[in-house]
Amino acid sequence: MKEDKLEQDQAAPGRTGAPLQKPALRVFRVLAVAEAFSWAALLVGMYFKWIAGTTEIGVQVAGPIHGALFVGYGITALVLWRLQRWPFVVALFAGISAVFPFATLWFERWAGKRGHLSAASAEPAAVREASRL
Repeated sequence: MKEDKLEQDQAAPGRTGAPLQKPALRVFRVLAVAEAFSWAALLVGMYFKWIAGTTEIGVQVAGPIHGALFVGYGITALVLWRLQRWPFVVALFAGISAVFPFATLWFERWAGKRGHLSAASAEPAAVREASRL
């Protein structure tokens, strides 16, 4: 019974994408910021390990945390590529942004300003135009 109701809700006109869309957008934004902070922690740890030569603890702690956030960000970007119907170039920029320090912050702001991180962006253009009238 609940499954029928869920299918009806998803098929309703004006409905914006899958039920996971809004949580995925929220998780993506959080991971973009967290991944950038983990880059900072990893860079500080690398400084103390390689330049100051004092301790490896920063890399030992920040490395796995950054790795987990990197993978989470990548998976969430792939999910949003599908849910938001991003063009390939947008998905490519999302993936590349995780490789460079702090670039996920830039991508998150860039994509947000262009509507790629809003629930309405997954609607087909005809539906968006009809809802504006």
